[in-house]
Amino acid sequence: MSKKQKKPVKPKARLPKGLRDVYGAEVRAMQAMVEKVRRVYELYGFEPLITPALEYTDALGKFLPDVDRPNAGVFSLQDEDGQWMSLRYDLTAPLARYVAQNFDALPKPFRRYQSGQVWRNEKPGPGRYRQFEQFDADTVGAPPGAADAEMCMMMADCMEALGIARGDYLIRINNRKLLDAVLEKIGVDAAPDNPQRLIVLRAMDKLDRLGPDAVRALLGKGRKDESGDYTKGAELEAQAIETAMAFVSAGAASHDETLTRLQELVSGSPVGEAGIAELRRMSALFEAANYGSDRVVFDPSIVRGLDYYTGPVFEAELTFEARNEDGEITRFGSVGGGGRYDGLVARFKGQPVPATGISLGLSRLYAALLALGKLESASLAAPVIVLVMDKDEMAGYQAMAHELRAAGIRAEVYMGGSGMRAQMKYADRRGAPAVVIEGGDEREKGEVTIKDLVLGAQKSKEITDNEEWRSGQAAQVSVARKDLVAQIRKILEQNR
Repeated sequence: MSKKQKKPVKPKARLPKGLRDVYGAEVRAMQAMVEKVRRVYELYGFEPLITPALEYTDALGKFLPDVDRPNAGVFSLQDEDGQWMSLRYDLTAPLARYVAQNFDALPKPFRRYQSGQVWRNEKPGPGRYRQFEQFDADTVGAPPGAADAEMCMMMADCMEALGIARGDYLIRINNRKLLDAVLEKIGVDAAPDNPQRLIVLRAMDKLDRLGPDAVRALLGKGRKDESGDYTKGAELEAQAIETAMAFVSAGAASHDETLTRLQELVSGSPVGEAGIAELRRMSALFEAANYGSDRVVFDPSIVRGLDYYTGPVFEAELTFEARNEDGEITRFGSVGGGGRYDGLVARFKGQPVPATGISLGLSRLYAALLALGKLESASLAAPVIVLVMDKDEMAGYQAMAHELRAAGIRAEVYMGGSGMRAQMKYADRRGAPAVVIEGGDEREKGEVTIKDLVLGAQKSKEITDNEEWRSGQAAQVSVARKDLVAQIRKILEQNR
């Protein structure tokens, strides 16, 4: 008696949590966005760089693995030598490694841009993915001031190149040195590993989203949100809370007024005075280049999350309102940002290497441009489909498609093995504007039959019975084979 053969185990087709597939029009829209941003970066003199998706984990620097869980924050694996490698979580850490590795051969300052996927081993949620695309530009080797101002102006130019009008975005700017000065004044240790510092900075960063009362609560005992979840506060004294609130609320209509208010708040702090001086240099450059407060503003509530920032920090915020997928009115908020990170390359070199940069989040920008209706130019007409009526005549069908492509018309030959009905269904699913048919009868006459699928769809809505359908020829025409391209072009122009 023969043993029963085990059925082969089939893998389940499923997508890992926090990841998504992107297809067709969205891919083209992303590519069109990248091209527009690339043009702006190159106008400013930046050069492209591509770095690998994997880096040695110790080189990434922010999410170093612990003994038991080497992928904390990042996705990690070991190579054949037992060394830990991780998928990059941003494009700045690989840049720091590249500059340090090639330091002597690079021009100083070194200016590069890079677009690429990054990965975060974080809890996914609505609109929050573990893999997404960023588009960065950085200047390494330039002191504070002009290079930081240039980054802010370039971000503003990118917004407008993408079709986001002035008034629908703002570049918001702060300085980490000012934050350190305020922490010093309210008696909070500014060491990066101090948990109280992190709570204070997170609270400050929520002023725009939650309002002053909620921020006061988070700086004090804590806050219970609308869902009932409780967030522990920083436990600051009342006077310290008011000092922190005065700082985050110091933004004014003009650059000068904001800086005057901030100057008073950090007076007597050397690090705070240095931060004010950097912002004043940036303000003078904005004024000279005509980047007013309708495009760039100083906003003390901007914190930025990464600990490697050491000076000016900035965010590109979209200020217009739109309806989300649930029909609710919402604002997109931040779609990019950056700042000065003078210590990142120094980790490798052991000497100060000043640097500043920006990063745009393409997924959020895509959603914003979609809401604004600014993605039409990224669409691509569906191809004309050449049907295969006789497989032995494939060379002739390919010749037709080649002629159409040579004329700049998108075209493809049906590559499946099905009959006429299935081929027409395929053309319909592709959204094809027309199909080309050459059977034996057409070939004998030296003709082709062309079905205008757009016109056909319109006519089908007007037809009331089968006889009328069978007799209707308005959406179908036979022309001489030599007139194929001219007739297809005519159909495409009529359907625009």
